[in-house]
Amino acid sequence: MGKVRLIADTMLGRLALWMRIAGFDVEYYNRIDDAELVERTLEEDRILLTRDTLLVRRRRLRGRVIFIEGDHLEDQLRQVVRLFGLEKGGFLKRCLRCNTLLERVEKEGVEGRVPPYVHRTQRAFSQCPSCGRIYWAGTHREEMVKRLRAILGEDAM
Repeated sequence: MGKVRLIADTMLGRLALWMRIAGFDVEYYNRIDDAELVERTLEEDRILLTRDTLLVRRRRLRGRVIFIEGDHLEDQLRQVVRLFGLEKGGFLKRCLRCNTLLERVEKEGVEGRVPPYVHRTQRAFSQCPSCGRIYWAGTHREEMVKRLRAILGEDAM
């Protein structure tokens, strides 16, 4: 995947989430008009992912926009991975809420901030330095891996 920086339009929220799960740097704003989306794409040196044919035609975005063809998340995610590849070891390295790279935190540092059972049973924790959200490898992680493997192929992860 390299250092590709993406931004998804308002129609692609689910895709943006699953791309973050897979390790992509993808910004997403659920309430943004087209003019501001174009400005952010250019200012932040990103590539715009869109389902909007009018955005694809904008001259200012020439070479910086990709039309997402599929109607379904699975097809959309496959298209992006075909274009940019999938970085091994990128899985769940970004905050799902704000896209920031996660940082490891000591178990003692999350006591009282996660449920007691989670604190007792988990060894490794990560935290988003931007929004403070805490992550750990619970059963939801296994389900995400299964879903990505089903979409992208068994050796994707």
